[in-house]
Amino acid sequence: MVVPLLGFILISKASAVNLFADRLAQLEGKGFTIRTARTVLLESFEAAWSHSTYWAVLVGGFTAAILSLILARIITRPLTQIEQTIHQIAAGDLQERVPSNAIPELNRLSRSFNRMAIQLDDVEQRRRELITDLTHELRTPLTILQGYLETWATGKLTPNAKAYQLLIQETKRLERLTNDVQELSVAEAGHLTLDLQPLALRPLIEELIQTLSHQLTEDGPCLRLDCPSESPQVLADPARTKQILVNLLGNALRHTKSGTVTIQVQAEERDVWIAVQDTGSGIAADDLPHVFERFWRSEEMRSQATRGTGIGLAITRRLVELQSGQITAESQLGIGSTFRFSLPKVN
Repeated sequence: MVVPLLGFILISKASAVNLFADRLAQLEGKGFTIRTARTVLLESFEAAWSHSTYWAVLVGGFTAAILSLILARIITRPLTQIEQTIHQIAAGDLQERVPSNAIPELNRLSRSFNRMAIQLDDVEQRRRELITDLTHELRTPLTILQGYLETWATGKLTPNAKAYQLLIQETKRLERLTNDVQELSVAEAGHLTLDLQPLALRPLIEELIQTLSHQLTEDGPCLRLDCPSESPQVLADPARTKQILVNLLGNALRHTKSGTVTIQVQAEERDVWIAVQDTGSGIAADDLPHVFERFWRSEEMRSQATRGTGIGLAITRRLVELQSGQITAESQLGIGSTFRFSLPKVN
């Protein structure tokens, strides 16, 4: 406000009197006789100009100050609300939100901040769910281990081979759980080492199908391979690619009581796509966008007796992305699901 006012005063002060003098000279050239009053007119004009400029600056400055104060309050009020909301969220109140604002820029800031708060709340909710799930997963094997050890210590029960096998099974369950959590942490931190090399998919998948087929019951689902005999090689880590397939096949078999689980390999121009298709229970449309999220589980999985942690598919997605691939999921409830992922083709 001050800079343009000073500019206006200095410029008009330097030019207004000269312009008025030139105007008087033009009038004299048209026959007016004002030469004797020229000095008085110039002094009177300068005094009138100074007086009017004083009042213009006073009124304009006061009006500008009032308007600036009002505008500043309009701008700072939502900023103050955002600051208060930040303090509340930092204190742990993740339900707090910033109200909308009439100023478009501040309204966009409020929406962006609210989206961030919603994401933080979602992450915090999943963290609580993870702690609950881990507590449940840890409690069962620890209770079994404690029960047997206390019983053996009191002499009420004699150790036997069956009890030892059960304890071994429960310790392996604990080991698998801790390994999954640690692997997810390492993968998302980008510290997972990969041994990328040309890899033939068909022998790897055939070996995996043969291993899993021995674990299936006669009335359970059957595994089928749909892969060209001369499929191109991919640039991938053999162990991590096998882990991806094991995770996807494990999910497919777990949700397919009977029917078929098919592994399909299809080569495209730059990538090779591997699809795991099942005829199982399927995934609800509302749940499908969340299947690759960390620690997420559907309501159906939560109600089952054997409860997972929702880590497997999150690890799978990260392993695919680390190998420059993509992964997608399609499903219809009651019909089946298809998980497809790509790996770069060897040129």
